[in-house]
Amino acid sequence: MPVAASAIYFLNLRGDVLINRLYRDDVGGNMVDAFRMHIMQTKELGTCPVRQIGGCSFFYMRISNVYIVIVVSSNANVACAFKFVVEAVALFKSYFGGAFDEDAIRNNFVLIYELLDEIMDFGYPQNLAPEILKLYITQEGVRSPFSSKPADKPVPNATLQVTGAVGWRREGLVYKKNEVFLDIVESVNLLMSSKGSVLRCDVTGKVLMKCFLSGMPDLKLGLNDKIGLEKESQLKSRPMKSGKTIELDDVTFHHCVNLTRFNSEKTVSFVPPDGEFELMKYRITEGVNLPFRVLPTIKELGRTRMEVNVKVKSVFGAKMFALGVVIKVPVPKQTAKTSFQVTSGRAKYNASIDCLVWKIRKFPGQTEPTMSAEVELISTMTEKRSWTRPPIQMEFQVPMFTASGLRVRFLKVWEKSGYNTVEWVRYITKAGSYEIRC
Repeated sequence: MPVAASAIYFLNLRGDVLINRLYRDDVGGNMVDAFRMHIMQTKELGTCPVRQIGGCSFFYMRISNVYIVIVVSSNANVACAFKFVVEAVALFKSYFGGAFDEDAIRNNFVLIYELLDEIMDFGYPQNLAPEILKLYITQEGVRSPFSSKPADKPVPNATLQVTGAVGWRREGLVYKKNEVFLDIVESVNLLMSSKGSVLRCDVTGKVLMKCFLSGMPDLKLGLNDKIGLEKESQLKSRPMKSGKTIELDDVTFHHCVNLTRFNSEKTVSFVPPDGEFELMKYRITEGVNLPFRVLPTIKELGRTRMEVNVKVKSVFGAKMFALGVVIKVPVPKQTAKTSFQVTSGRAKYNASIDCLVWKIRKFPGQTEPTMSAEVELISTMTEKRSWTRPPIQMEFQVPMFTASGLRVRFLKVWEKSGYNTVEWVRYITKAGSYEIRC
């Protein structure tokens, strides 16, 4: 269900109304008084951003020294309301040179009223894209003297965007070199037991694109997902080629993707926005290729000594390497002295986080560096308590490797002028929550 906002108010920290806009007649004009009396004056602004007073609900958010309050009288979508506020503030900032505060509102109230009429109709959100609205609302805002952001020049010919045919891209784009950059960025989330069994493992990924293409190109992206390959083989009446396929879970797309075509053909086809954007997000829960295996051994020798041995094996190919590898091994709070022996990288004791921190700047594939440490503990007179060992944590980044096995089979660019395009594809795997119990 959409927002269906009855009114929107912009208040300063004292509760004075800077600007307000009534979209429906189902609430009274004094609703802001109820907000001031029951929420602002009772010092409950920080407890919950959604409050009900009488038969109305108040959704509010503080941006700089301004409170934006949306009043609804029906069962509205709260997440949609807050998303509207965030995108509206980004729109105002683009007109005001990056500033949004009480002074910017007072200096631009005429422009804000005009924008409020465009971005919401009868309480329902409309197009909030700055690059589109600037094509037909060409009035420039009063910019802050401290703003260093250059003013965006409006581009003529907004007919296509106003009709909503392709609201995320304008016509007339021309580049000397037509390029497409595609990044597949994945985060590995792992929880492994002390015996080496996987307790929880999944991969969250996103496909990021940066397009510098002329005209109105139509792109088609092919991945090695199982459903897409099976559908393609059915449409072409040929057996599916052998090779590793993956099953994508929880896939979400950018609004530029043609969902009708995806549902029927399982192909990702789209007219891309200009510049950088997130094409899709996904999750993988089966068949995850872990980039590292950690084999820890921790021995407590009496009450004053510990021996820590950690072996880390890189599972990816020998021609690849990981960057910025950090292994954090927890130790007791009463640690007094440590000594290390490492076959690669550097290790030290960080007292602020009670961990042995082992850093390897460049970690080649198919290698097994080790760290051995002797830890001396402070002896206490109190009765010894069993030390609850927190899990070992890892941080890393592996270029040209995907833990899910996702691969780009093709990236086709079609445009009526038939220009040549250069495509660049990059894979990056990072550590999300990579923990090993010891």
